[in-house]
Amino acid sequence: MLKDMVGRASESLELPEPATVADVLEHYSQRIPDLQKFFGSVALSVNQHYAAPATALRPNDEVALLPPVSGGSMP
Repeated sequence: MLKDMVGRASESLELPEPATVADVLEHYSQRIPDLQKFFGSVALSVNQHYAAPATALRPNDEVALLPPVSGGSMP
C-alpha cells in the first residue's frame, strides 16, 4: 500500500547532513501528507536492520518503511 501511495518501490534521496531516519519520514510527510497516518504502524530499517527515527544516516544507506505484517492462522 505504501508503494502505491508513493508511486514506486524505491527512490534515491539527497538529504542534507547530518540526516536521520526521521528526516526521511519528514520528506515523505511533506511530499505525500496521507502517508503520515501510516507512520505509527510501520517498522523502520536501515541497511536491513531495524532502526529508530533518531538513527543517523550515512551516504548510500538504504532506508525501508516496512508495513505491518499479519500472521497466518494455525491449522
